[in-house]
Amino acid sequence: MQRVVTAELDLELGSSVDLIFQITAAQGVPLVGEQLTFTQGERVYTPTEIVDQSGSRLHRLLGEAGRLEVRYEATVEGLSAASRTSDLEAITYLRPSRYCQSDEVFQQARRQFKGLSGHDLIAAVSEFVSSSTTYTPGLSQGTDSAVTTLMTGQGVCRDYAHVVIALLRAMDMPARYAACFAPGLRPMDFHAVAEAYLDGAWYVIDGTRLANRRTLVRIATGRDAADCAFLSYHGGFVGLEHMRVDARVVADESSLDGLDMLPDSAPEASDPSLDDFTSLVQLA
Repeated sequence: MQRVVTAELDLELGSSVDLIFQITAAQGVPLVGEQLTFTQGERVYTPTEIVDQSGSRLHRLLGEAGRLEVRYEATVEGLSAASRTSDLEAITYLRPSRYCQSDEVFQQARRQFKGLSGHDLIAAVSEFVSSSTTYTPGLSQGTDSAVTTLMTGQGVCRDYAHVVIALLRAMDMPARYAACFAPGLRPMDFHAVAEAYLDGAWYVIDGTRLANRRTLVRIATGRDAADCAFLSYHGGFVGLEHMRVDARVVADESSLDGLDMLPDSAPEASDPSLDDFTSLVQLA
């Protein structure tokens, strides 16, 4: 399956500022081609690339005052090879984190999902979060946590992911956060999902059910949204003047294997209604 992903950010920098971006496909994603540029007038910045233990690619640069234009485009072909998860990594994703306070939701999780484990637990948590949370763009705050979302019953993709992760960790199942490009997502943006660790593999859970999990492209992986922000900065003012994200499937005969569609039906390949959200799917 071939996917084309793009991101555009226009930033207004008030002064010299340390910028860290996570907007590119993760290490290990099979890329046919990729271009990432940072320009300010006639100046072109060359960032430092840093790859973390999960394969997330961070691009860091020291920007000067003025308008900075960031452009990214990549073509992804096929599926990523599954990477091995260490015992230490699995333990890390069992612990409470800033936005996924599994210790605070422990009692609720134990009452609600008592006796469930494995695939049954993943399916039950996914269904609960999907049915009990309302997707409400603009109302969620950047500091909202899983506890906040459980109380309000509303949020965006990051909030759904945080609730799923907190509940699974409370049930002793390692769970983590993944930022990704999501073909077919409406409204289009960077997307967030959860992943659960079962029998040596990570399976993706999208509580929003707004994207087909088989078409997602990984950007970053971490404990929660704090590890996967598309932009963080230190030492100055940054204004986000413009942002545009896009992702689409480009189909061929082999790319739609198992999706019961014809080669010319690329837009339908990313239709979330074609995803059986009770099945176990790995993030490509």
